[in-house]
Amino acid sequence: MGRKHPWKPTWSEKTNSWIIDFWVDGKRIRRRLPIHDKELEPVAETRAKEIYAEVWRSSGQAATKQKIPTFREASSLYIEAGGEARFLPRIVAHFGKNTQCDEINEIAIARAARALYPLAKPETVRRQLRVPIKAVLNFAAGNRRQKLPDTRRTRWLTPEEAERLLVAAANPEVAGLRDPHCQTLRKIAFMLGTGAGPGETMGLDGKHWNPATMEWWLPGTKTVYRARFVRLPSRTVELIGPIPDEGPAFPAPNGHPYVFRKNRGGQMAVAFGKIRAAAGLGPDVVPYTCRHSWATWFYAQTTDWASLLDQGGWNRADTANRYRKIAPADLGQRLLAHGWDFRPDRGEPVRFGEMVSLRFNGGS
Repeated sequence: MGRKHPWKPTWSEKTNSWIIDFWVDGKRIRRRLPIHDKELEPVAETRAKEIYAEVWRSSGQAATKQKIPTFREASSLYIEAGGEARFLPRIVAHFGKNTQCDEINEIAIARAARALYPLAKPETVRRQLRVPIKAVLNFAAGNRRQKLPDTRRTRWLTPEEAERLLVAAANPEVAGLRDPHCQTLRKIAFMLGTGAGPGETMGLDGKHWNPATMEWWLPGTKTVYRARFVRLPSRTVELIGPIPDEGPAFPAPNGHPYVFRKNRGGQMAVAFGKIRAAAGLGPDVVPYTCRHSWATWFYAQTTDWASLLDQGGWNRADTANRYRKIAPADLGQRLLAHGWDFRPDRGEPVRFGEMVSLRFNGGS
């Protein structure tokens, strides 16, 4: 049983002074007081009581002071809070269970890159190592940006809706659109098959098309898209028809090249709106819906996250995830039935193109 007043000092004949000896939070406090007169016991008691209170106060402050977490613990909490988990397991394994967040500096990150991605391109290292590490460290430091309500587009086209859109685009006169060479159809088919944005599509040059590999080089933009190759599914190649060896590949409905300007993707809006209305689709379907649809379609068939990021031109996994929507389990098969095949190894689990209602070999 502990003493009633553990701080109470005792007189030491050996040192000719008052001594305090007590425990605080598992730590022993033993010291001599600078009081060397045995008759000054009340003074010694007052000083001992003050020291006792000070030690307990300091102990409480230390207990409430936030402990610096390990990277492993911070990563786990970051994932529980909704952070991207995809690339973290390898990083956590590299740093082990005892590395604290404040120990991870640029040298530590460079060593991790050399150990985990010795042959990778700088962009891969940035996406799969640097960005995840910084995200966890910012989270641990309380600097993570609060997520705002997501007001981004959630609309994507089912294969059946896309077919209606394509049929309407192949008959522009019915939609009240003067488009004798079906240029709007060609652009819609390209965006659905590659995920390219409308502005990107309108500015493409035919010299970047490689028919041997069915790939098109997209130069990208400074802020939105990374430069990349996109692989065209055969349905897209069929619908866009002849591609010039050089020059604008996707001109305006009047056959003239688009005039380059900021936000040039909006120049497609009028023609697209007429086609959309003819297809019986609502105003929530816009040219960018094709990019959302492609991301959803591509992943449903391939489940290849790395290729989705590469072909979509995204730097951040969370951005790509906003484009890739939750899809029904049969979406991949329905896409095949409509002639859309994004798989690198293309098979025929259903009769290819059995539900295709439109084939287009190019306008004249």
